[in-house]
Amino acid sequence: MDENIKDIKEEYRPLSPWAYWGLSLLYAVPIVGLVFLIIFSFKKTNINRRNFTRSYWCNLILVAIVLLVLLATGVLSGFIYDLRYMF
Repeated sequence: MDENIKDIKEEYRPLSPWAYWGLSLLYAVPIVGLVFLIIFSFKKTNINRRNFTRSYWCNLILVAIVLLVLLATGVLSGFIYDLRYMF
């Protein structure tokens, strides 16, 4: 099976599970992860990495929307109030 993967062009070569894990770990780092998310979203060297990066953006957008809805409905207001007076 490794011989078949070597025949595939670099642009279409699949990523290993460790690559996905490493990319997830890299994207979790606050500033550096954001920079790499932006770079890998537009880079055309590997389509699988680009699609994984774009799916990570989709997850971040969904989390942001859920947080905004919770904040707008007041669900998080008590939590934020407690945080202000905790310190």
